[in-house]
Amino acid sequence: MTTPEAPLVYVVDDDPGMLESTRWLLESVGLQTEAYSDGRRFLAAVKPQHKGCVILDVRMPGLGGLNVQEELHSRGILLPVIFVSGHADVPIVVRAFKAGAFDFIEKPFNEQLLLDSVQTALETERQRSEGNHGQQAALQRINTLTPRERDVFLPLAQGYTSREIAEQLAVSVKTVDLYRARVMKRLDAERLPDIVGLAIVAGMLEPLALRK
Repeated sequence: MTTPEAPLVYVVDDDPGMLESTRWLLESVGLQTEAYSDGRRFLAAVKPQHKGCVILDVRMPGLGGLNVQEELHSRGILLPVIFVSGHADVPIVVRAFKAGAFDFIEKPFNEQLLLDSVQTALETERQRSEGNHGQQAALQRINTLTPRERDVFLPLAQGYTSREIAEQLAVSVKTVDLYRARVMKRLDAERLPDIVGLAIVAGMLEPLALRK
């Protein structure tokens, strides 16, 4: 039985034989799958919190694979998409990759090639998910700061001195030092690099955009 937390491989293909054989192949190596013969039914079932990847046929009646990919993006669902198609003409391939496709495999495909692509996609999605969780955790910590503490936090992470921050905020150096101590304590940071690292993980500071 699948759960939203378990990685799923969604297979979307209007060819019943291809749908069933692909599902069997994936389940034979222990992967959990959900199969759909229609793009709209797949879109009705997939949720933003689900983890995994999508094997998506390009040409399907009703809603084609490229349109399904666009709808996923519009909903903020960033599952890696592996396109499969027996009609892999250059414009379609280019359009798919420009829209963020993870891979494009021509039918009939080598089974091991598909399995390797799926495993790589699942690992990529796992790493992205873990990165997002780390960012969310960092943002939650930073959100515990008061507005004035946040005013001090970012310049501190950027490498500005207390005197420079005081000039920016039009307050005394003593006041900045007070808020700096509060920031360090509230964020459980022992050293300045801890503050810098937290800002980077939270996406508030680019590693190459630190003060020169």
